[in-house]
Parts: sequence; structure tokens; C-alpha cells
Amino acid sequence: MPVVGLGHTGLWVDDLEKMRDFYERVIGLTVTDSDDEQGMVFLSAQPGIEHHEFVLQRGRTAPAGSKLPHQISWRVDSVETLQMYHERFKAEGVPVQQEVTHGNAYGIYFFDPEGNRGEVYLRIDRPVPQPFRKSLHVEQPVDEIHAEAERPLNDGTPAYQPATWTPLPDSAGSSRRRAVLPAYRH
Repeated sequence: MPVVGLGHTGLWVDDLEKMRDFYERVIGLTVTDSDDEQGMVFLSAQPGIEHHEFVLQRGRTAPAGSKLPHQISWRVDSVETLQMYHERFKAEGVPVQQEVTHGNAYGIYFFDPEGNRGEVYLRIDRPVPQPFRKSLHVEQPVDEIHAEAERPLNDGTPAYQPATWTPLPDSAGSSRRRAVLPAYRH
């Protein structure tokens, strides 16, 4: 299987400051980046090796007591493997939220059959402050993917391009998620 390991996971939270304190002070993780405007905190158990293994983001919408993961991210070994997932997700009808560059990674955000968000991603050896997220087209040749990922690093646009999605009923009447992607600008 082309997945080489679990890279990081995250949680939607109500009280970001309380959760940050718990994971930083009680669990012992190190804050590697944060963004108050986006309401995000990136934490790592080994910041010299992995920028973050855990993300907290303000925005929990489920009632207290509900279990709701932010995402589960699976590290892959190459751009070609990301492209394989792009094709597999398309063939299987897997809802894709966004294909992105984070500057320090390329990834594909997707939803599992029960609507949980996941990501397959390739780590890129480049220090880029987080959050950084811009659309990336992984169906093109590898050298063009790398060139496209380089352009937004210094293009002067906001570093974080959020993607949104809306639940759509499927033929069985249950909700499925469909990506509503922001316009991509070269």
C-alpha cells in the first residue's frame, strides 16, 4: 500500500485557548505555529522532525459530547502516489474537498463514506509558516506541479485559502459532502 504512515490529525474545538493549554501544558506538545485570525494552533511532539502531528481549529459545530474529528492525514511517498490517489478518488466517486499546497506539503483533502475528512499528503522539505493553503492541480505532470506549488509562496495573496463544502443528499436520502472550491488564480 502506498500510504507510509499517519502524519497528523486535528480537532475542531469550541475553546481553543483551553484546548491549547491542555495539549501544550498537560500532554507536553510544542506549539510550532498558530494563527489567531484563523483560530488554528499547530502542535508537535518532535518539532525538529515533524512540523505538526496535531492541529486544533476553532469552529466545532457539533453539540457538546459529540465526537467530531477535524481530519486524519496519511503521509505518502511521492507526487506520483498523490496522483494515483487523485485517480482512485475520481474512479471511486470519493468526494474531494481540495487539492492543495501547504508550502511544506502537497495534499488531497477527501471525505470518507461517513463524511469524516481525511488527507493524503506528501511532505516537502521547506519551512513554510502555517497555516498556508492554496489550490494545486495534481493531475498535471510532476514538474508542473512543483512549479505551480512554488508560485503562491511569494505572490502576495493571503497565505490561507479556505475551502468550503455543503452537504448534498444522495439517492438514499443521506447526506454526502461535495466540495465548493474557491476560484484558483495563477
